[in-house]
Amino acid sequence: MASQDWFDKDFYKVLGVAKDVSDTDLKKTYRKLARTYHPDSTQGDPAAEAKFKEISEAYSVLSDKEQRAEYDQIRAMGSGNARFTAGGQGAGGFEDVFSAFNQGARGGAGARGADFDDIFAMFNQQTGRSGRFGSGGFGRSTGGFQGFGGPQRGADVTARTTLDFATAVRGDTVTLQGEDGKPFKVKVPAGVADGQKIRLRGRGRPSPDGGEAGDIVVSVTVRPHPVFTRDGLNLRVVVPVTFTEAALGATIEVPTLGGDPVKLRVAPGTPSGRVLRVKGRGVSTAKGTGDLLAEVQVAVPAHLDEDARAALERFAELEPKENPRADLMNKART
Repeated sequence: MASQDWFDKDFYKVLGVAKDVSDTDLKKTYRKLARTYHPDSTQGDPAAEAKFKEISEAYSVLSDKEQRAEYDQIRAMGSGNARFTAGGQGAGGFEDVFSAFNQGARGGAGARGADFDDIFAMFNQQTGRSGRFGSGGFGRSTGGFQGFGGPQRGADVTARTTLDFATAVRGDTVTLQGEDGKPFKVKVPAGVADGQKIRLRGRGRPSPDGGEAGDIVVSVTVRPHPVFTRDGLNLRVVVPVTFTEAALGATIEVPTLGGDPVKLRVAPGTPSGRVLRVKGRGVSTAKGTGDLLAEVQVAVPAHLDEDARAALERFAELEPKENPRADLMNKART
């Protein structure tokens, strides 16, 4: 998404809900839309796939209490000067809040201070901080201005970036622009998770009295993938198989993230929901490497020609006369 997504993207409108929508109604609406636009339901329709990604991102923000509150506050500011800018391939957008600070700096010390206070007041609400120089303000006071025996630490700056799923799994180096207008690089580690924070030490506001500078704390949002999901270091994928493949057994191809497909053996009599494991094809980090977990899902044909229907009817006459729901019914009675 473009770099101005949190200022310019109306997630409520994307999901078709009111700003005061409850968590329960939000979830119901998202599930209905996800079923409608999921790639499994739309059979490769690019417009539907784009819509699915759009509603998934909107729900990932609005379903998180803290992110929703911060999103509402950022949207209330409008699409003015307060944005981060970002570069770097595959890194998504990064809001350029620093542009407002640069304008303040050009207008002199008074204007600069006013811009900082206005912009950072919103971020401080998210961290429970208050006051510019008091304890718990833009940088917890260790003295200096307050007279506690040491220089005051500079303020932390809170920011956010959005990564696509593959970039988050493999890691990347992202170029950002600081408040002085100079670009600097940030290494995003492989396997970064949605909601994870990356701390860039010394990149925040300078100390007002010669102490250490604050940090930039980058919150990472990861866009959902249309096929894969994360399960710790494992990747999960749902793989449809035909009834005959599940009943008789087959060798099938399974996609991998960013690599060639792998072949898996489906044993005869495999039921829906069985998970097949591909070692070492999950998320690789310094802590280890996960696996690819392929969940088999038996696909029922929606249309049968006359020959296929006749063959199935003949099979129905020959199949074992066992009720697959008998055990379920017995357990329900206990």
